[in-house]
Amino acid sequence: MGGHIRDRVVMVTGAGGGFGRRICEKAAALGACIVATDVETEGLTGTAAAVLAAGGRILHRRADVTSLADLQEAVVAGVSEFGRIDVMVNNAGIMPLAYWRDHAEAALAWNRCIDVNLKGVLNGIMAVHDQMIAQGQGQVINISSIYGNFPVAGAGVYGATKAAVNFLSESLRVESQGSIKVTTIRPTGVPGTGLGAGIINPEAIVGILGQNAPAYLAALQGRSNAPACEGQDSPDSVRYLALSPDFIADAVIHAIDQPWGVSVSDITVRASGDQYIL
Repeated sequence: MGGHIRDRVVMVTGAGGGFGRRICEKAAALGACIVATDVETEGLTGTAAAVLAAGGRILHRRADVTSLADLQEAVVAGVSEFGRIDVMVNNAGIMPLAYWRDHAEAALAWNRCIDVNLKGVLNGIMAVHDQMIAQGQGQVINISSIYGNFPVAGAGVYGATKAAVNFLSESLRVESQGSIKVTTIRPTGVPGTGLGAGIINPEAIVGILGQNAPAYLAALQGRSNAPACEGQDSPDSVRYLALSPDFIADAVIHAIDQPWGVSVSDITVRASGDQYIL
């Protein structure tokens, strides 16, 4: 690593698990100060304990990203503790995949998805904007998805929220050049985060896989009659099938660990054999 991340103050939403916890742990290990937030206090406490046990510096606060006031209070606490907020990672998100015909079962989750994935990112940007402008520099990193690249069956609402994140990111970049760096991270499917637990209709995953769905799902679930393709479980193989969350966290760390004059603006991270069509 370049050493630029040391002593930067990194705020992470959705820090209680998945990408969020890994980002906190990796950034802290490289010398960053962490402001961790999550709506679930148990996971958040676990993240804080892990960082502290490894000798890192962390302040954790319960905050619901759908509440601008919650995030503003966390920013104030972070500034009080560490003096500034250098980086905001808008990571919190949910993925209630479902078809339009599932609307009766999915309506509440879809509305929550809009609140968390879209309004949560908007609130995160607003919460840190003035502080970063006053500091004279800052960085906003928004976790999007390849689902935001193009509409597919089964992901109408989720994909729309991620497309909106892309728009928010780019508009902020254009307006804030020379003061706030902006990075958009677009992961592919990452089973290890637990994000799939929010899926309403499991069949809706077919939209991102298209014609590759049967083979991919069989390999992922270990139910194929044929032997698994050699290397599918190894990141050292070009056939690597399902990305580990650590690689997404590493991409975030890479974007942070740059000189202030260098902005890594857009990253898509894939398992090279993932079979997604987006």
